[in-house]
Amino acid sequence: MKFFIDTANLDQIKDAQDMGILDGVTTNPSLMAKEGITGHDNIMKHYVDICNIVEGDVSAEVISTDVDGMIREGEALAELHDQIVIKLPMIKDGVKACKHFSSKGIKTNVTLVFSAGQALLAAKAGATYVSPFIGRLDDISTDGLNLISEIRHIYDNYGFDTQILAASVRHTMHVIDCAKIGADVMTGPLSSIEGLLKHPLTDMGLAKFLADYKKGN
Repeated sequence: MKFFIDTANLDQIKDAQDMGILDGVTTNPSLMAKEGITGHDNIMKHYVDICNIVEGDVSAEVISTDVDGMIREGEALAELHDQIVIKLPMIKDGVKACKHFSSKGIKTNVTLVFSAGQALLAAKAGATYVSPFIGRLDDISTDGLNLISEIRHIYDNYGFDTQILAASVRHTMHVIDCAKIGADVMTGPLSSIEGLLKHPLTDMGLAKFLADYKKGN
């Protein structure tokens, strides 16, 4: 499973990259604003800065909701860097734009997916990634992980190449559960990945090793 980090914070991206486990980045205007990145030119530059840190795909989101606007924005984003993936909303015009970009060999990430039917449409349109938001489903007492299972089953039935990108991952168990189910990618905060490092027996074992070493010196 690929690990993406969902942020616009360059320090966190560098930290994950330095661990050697980062496969890509997802971000959006809200995450940009959280880091104080506003204005078209600054946002575009920030996307390039992110691409210069990571080696994998970087999802960059369009703002338009009509197909012509999405295509115009998406083409400008794609020109920034060859690692850019165009992030499109799961609406009718988003599916149209996805088909346009996929026919030109430009990578896409169809986002705000909350049903297996939406994921099927995205795959039919040639999406590179489809992003079911499991955390937001959990927030309304719906099993987000079950949606991942349904999409996995459908994609495997028909051999779709679209990768399931589990988004809105909130914590470490989400990461483990997505890996069990067979999500191709997860994206979440750095804390959800770092949580995989933690185990009390590791801490206790290391403390004992160090204590025993000090006794002998």
